[in-house]
Amino acid sequence: MATKARNANYSSMTSVPSRAEWKTQQQPQKRAAFNIDSVAKATGGNVSQVRGGDVGGGTATMTNEMFNMVKAVVGVGVLSLPAGIAAFGDAPSASIPAALLIAGIGSVAAYNFSLLGRLCAITGALSYRGAWEKAVGPNTAWIPAVSCVVKTFFAILAYSMVLGDTFKALFQTLGFEVSREVSLLGLTALVLLPLCMLKNLSSLAPFSLAGIAGMLYTAAAMAVRYFDGSYADPTNGLALDVAENLRPAIGTKGAEAVFSSNAFILICMLSTSYMAHFNAPKFYLELKDNTIARWNTVVVTSFSISILFFIAIAAMGFSTFGGSCSGLILNNYSTKDSIMGFSRAAVAFALVFTYPLAFVGCRDGILEMLQVPKEERTDSKVNNLTYLILGSVTAVALKITDLSFIMSFGGATLGNALIYVYPAIMFRSAVKNMGDNATTAQKLEVYVAMTFAALGIAFGGIGAKMALGKLM
Repeated sequence: MATKARNANYSSMTSVPSRAEWKTQQQPQKRAAFNIDSVAKATGGNVSQVRGGDVGGGTATMTNEMFNMVKAVVGVGVLSLPAGIAAFGDAPSASIPAALLIAGIGSVAAYNFSLLGRLCAITGALSYRGAWEKAVGPNTAWIPAVSCVVKTFFAILAYSMVLGDTFKALFQTLGFEVSREVSLLGLTALVLLPLCMLKNLSSLAPFSLAGIAGMLYTAAAMAVRYFDGSYADPTNGLALDVAENLRPAIGTKGAEAVFSSNAFILICMLSTSYMAHFNAPKFYLELKDNTIARWNTVVVTSFSISILFFIAIAAMGFSTFGGSCSGLILNNYSTKDSIMGFSRAAVAFALVFTYPLAFVGCRDGILEMLQVPKEERTDSKVNNLTYLILGSVTAVALKITDLSFIMSFGGATLGNALIYVYPAIMFRSAVKNMGDNATTAQKLEVYVAMTFAALGIAFGGIGAKMALGKLM
């Protein structure tokens, strides 16, 4: 009773109950919902020092974790956000409520990212699927596993779409007229396929750093073009070098337009943009001295930086082009614009060498889903699967050209599930399995998590309908 009374005063956000206390509660149950032998330790009676027991042992500093987390969150999806604002507005003031949406949804995404780390501390899980197995049960663990694989497929599909558009523009900059289809097919056959066939991708890891550098340069270049007014007049200057439907179109639908149902397109795009949650357990386990307090500091700082970056890209792009923003904002800029030409080159370089890293995640996930033992994963089987996946991705990328659709539809479905719904279900089951050892704060937090899950489902349903309607 003394333990229970003491725990009742703990904050759910900074505490993890001792897994030793679970043992009594879990012994009568048949299913192994938790790794009971991994006991969470509290040092000095300070609940902020509670760790994940033997799931700790990470060596990454907080600074390294923050850098890598920002790198994981800030991906190519951010380049579609201006189109998300253009879905409901065309006047610069529409960027104000959009910034609030970006910050609000980013905050909820950060909360659920933190929640996944805390679930690993409670259950001793080592992965997203492992957290589900231990909290909900192994029989349904295929649900998040399949979702992660399909979401990764959407990610490499977005990469292919961006690369097709980007290389077409780069060829034009060099004076060659090459279609998007030819650019994508040539790049896939000559560059992406050989890279995806590599057996060891460790040599490509350093190139992932180019991704964040390219995005930083792109944000700076977009700011320069906004403030110098190079595209301010759609009938003059660089704006004349782009297709008429991509020239600046500033109208009258401002901040109040956010109440349009089309705003759900931006909301769902953000679910894809912030998606890094299947890696949350990995980040938690790699953090040195992974107390919940240190973990929360890393998550809050990383997502705050990402939110500011998202707002900057979205606001600069939208304020420059208004209602004509393309699903890939780089398409709005002239191929004769040298500053943006470097941006295209930087993004293309980063995507080419990070593509195989995402691709292998999708391929290995499919092999896991098919329950192919590692010893049976021969070169022939892996290569055939590589051809199949890459061919399918390329075929879809050739057919669908609107990146904003992939971002919004993917976010409305799988993004919302992985960020909002699944973590809430896992946390609810975890607290239920604690029984009387669950703190009052944790029991109340279940309602918070389930509220976010319900909103995610509602927003996702509306957003998916809006995205499909836009495609039609």
